[in-house]
Amino acid sequence: MSSLHSNAPAHSLSHTKRRIREAFDGRHFDDIFEEFQEKPLGVGAIAQVYKAKLKPEHAAAGDSDVQDAVSSVRQRVRKNVDKVVKSTPQRVPSSYVAIKVLHPKVERLVRRDLKIMGFFAAVIDAIPTLEWFDFPNEVSQFGEMMRLQLDLRIEAANLTMFRKKFKDRTTAWFPFPYTEHTSRQVLIEEFASGIPLAAFLEDGGGVFQREIADEGLDAFLRMLLIDNFIHADLHPGNIMVRFYQPEQIDLSFGRHKSSSSPLNSKDVTEEVLQQLRPYRHHPKEWAQQLDQIDKEGYRPQLIFIDTGLVTALNAKNRRNFLDLFKAIAEFDGYRAGNLMVERCRQPESVIDKEVFALKMQHLVLGVKSRTFALGNISISDVLNQVLSMVRGHHVRMEGDFVNVVISILLLEGIGRTLNPDLDLFKSALPILRNLGAQGGGKDLVRTAMEGDTSMLKVWVGLEARRFLQASADQVEYCVKADQLSPNV
Repeated sequence: MSSLHSNAPAHSLSHTKRRIREAFDGRHFDDIFEEFQEKPLGVGAIAQVYKAKLKPEHAAAGDSDVQDAVSSVRQRVRKNVDKVVKSTPQRVPSSYVAIKVLHPKVERLVRRDLKIMGFFAAVIDAIPTLEWFDFPNEVSQFGEMMRLQLDLRIEAANLTMFRKKFKDRTTAWFPFPYTEHTSRQVLIEEFASGIPLAAFLEDGGGVFQREIADEGLDAFLRMLLIDNFIHADLHPGNIMVRFYQPEQIDLSFGRHKSSSSPLNSKDVTEEVLQQLRPYRHHPKEWAQQLDQIDKEGYRPQLIFIDTGLVTALNAKNRRNFLDLFKAIAEFDGYRAGNLMVERCRQPESVIDKEVFALKMQHLVLGVKSRTFALGNISISDVLNQVLSMVRGHHVRMEGDFVNVVISILLLEGIGRTLNPDLDLFKSALPILRNLGAQGGGKDLVRTAMEGDTSMLKVWVGLEARRFLQASADQVEYCVKADQLSPNV
């Protein structure tokens, strides 16, 4: 089945050219591209992807990401030195593009397969004791998910939304979509030049291991807790790593110094990748090269691609999620268990509701007893136990919740592979602080005044740890990367 990810049977080049010409209002193929690689980069079950270079008249002349770039950098200098040290130069989209083209007749094939699945789901649903699985509804939800992937304009719209939300963040970057040339069957987006995250999982992340893990987790938590707009397909194949040269800051004069304007700064990603590629599958040499790149002052940044699937909780599910999150944050596992039962799809089908709530309480109290050893808590282990209890007691969760849980399981698994000491709570602290500034802090103080200081202790402990580490870490990095007073 893994061959369906990128090695499925390819459709003809003539079909590709016909669809691309339609997306460009019938223009001749040679009038669109300066270069076009006829061999697909990858062939999936629904579409295949090519690399090409647009002619200047079709390439993006600019992007909202680079508007007022210099003034925004100066604002960050005045506002927060920590953000400046990590800031990435804004970029003009590359004229190299990735072109995704749907396979011919794929919509008809998907409809046929969904009818077959729906038939067998109905048969299974008619068997006594199996109706609680509600397979017909599952097939319906799966069908909706597949239909969303059959309109590539939706993926382009998702890219635009992600780029807007991450415009002022440094943790992740999303390719620029050429929406004016994107159709239902063709998606054209900026080519993401980077190394697949799988390379770092296989050969190791060297000196960048912790940074890559922390950046990925921070990006996901912001999608989940702040944006309510979550990339629902973040497996290693859809995450890449690029490198950039941070902006140079001269703090002794309070000025921003850079060799060039962000509007025309040189993209160094490909240069760094050329240094790394020869050492793939040679872990020792790979680690040495990463160490050299670190000494030269380059920093990693994640690229998220394939945004066809996203999760956004509706108002009801969002409220349920926040209520459940609050119950767990207050270590009230019994109430969390009751909320899961009351607000699941089929409360009447739940087996032993009281036992389920008590099991949740036992699980949450186990987490509470280790609040000062948070790095030892694997959220994926906790969620796996929750899913096991959900199955055993027939608690049917909403599909949106399950998507979020699966994403957390996958992301933390990736993160702990890179960094075994990954601390989800520490990564969530800046986001919790942000939410607190929006009013959540009042609830924390009120809860503490009522006698429950559990979360307050966690917050204070994490803040103290961050404060003690911050000065040394930032000064060390600034000296290593020659940021405080760059040599000219």
